[in-house]
Amino acid sequence: MSTDPAIDSDLRQRPGLRIPRHLGVIMDGNGRWARARGKPRTEGHIAGVKALRRLVELCIRYGVGHLTVFSFSSENWTRPRDEVNFIFGLLRRFVASDLEKLVRNNVQVRIIGSRQGLDDSLQRLIAEVEAKTRANTGLQLVVAFNYGGKAEITEAVRAIARDVAAGRIAPDAITEATVEQALYTSGIPDPDIIIRTSGERRFSNFLLWQGAYSELIFVEENWPDFDETTFLRVLEEYAGRERRFGGIEAIT
Repeated sequence: MSTDPAIDSDLRQRPGLRIPRHLGVIMDGNGRWARARGKPRTEGHIAGVKALRRLVELCIRYGVGHLTVFSFSSENWTRPRDEVNFIFGLLRRFVASDLEKLVRNNVQVRIIGSRQGLDDSLQRLIAEVEAKTRANTGLQLVVAFNYGGKAEITEAVRAIARDVAAGRIAPDAITEATVEQALYTSGIPDPDIIIRTSGERRFSNFLLWQGAYSELIFVEENWPDFDETTFLRVLEEYAGRERRFGGIEAIT
């Protein structure tokens, strides 16, 4: 149990909650949220950033160890160029306004995904965020940016193939652990829960290897509407799940 009084108070009020070590989120529905209100899609992305801030605060308060959010997929490049540019600009503004707060709150930020195709200024921004938060020991916020699960596994296979070709590892010595160590998420536990908002029910190329035994929870709210009520409902549903990992007996 945490020694943080705020966390202890929250958990005492809801003793049935089970806190995941790692929560993954597919943040879907910004455009639908905006359209339902007669607003441009850009307003939905702004509201989505506010929802992300809320979730980071909730994860800190309730003691979640790792939070991975799907912020920009490798397929999102097909969106209108103006929207893509707006999202990148929003990312820069988020970092400018929130980085010091993340440092104060002991949050470590890790960006996973391909750096290919990103302009130099964006790559420098990513490096700055990771460097300034690297020593933090609290919540690890993992941002999947320019990320695709198939591409991640493909890159891991390439890296292992290079090691085999160089004689550093024998083909018969390759195990699941070998693959896991070659993924972007090396050293991070697999997600206990993957949430998708907006009522959609698919992975959309998110953490395909890591999510093999994750509990999938789909919520109807669009991402900008995700709040503490939704968060607690997810934790309560998770507490009622029996995790067997392919076996017969539930594992708690």
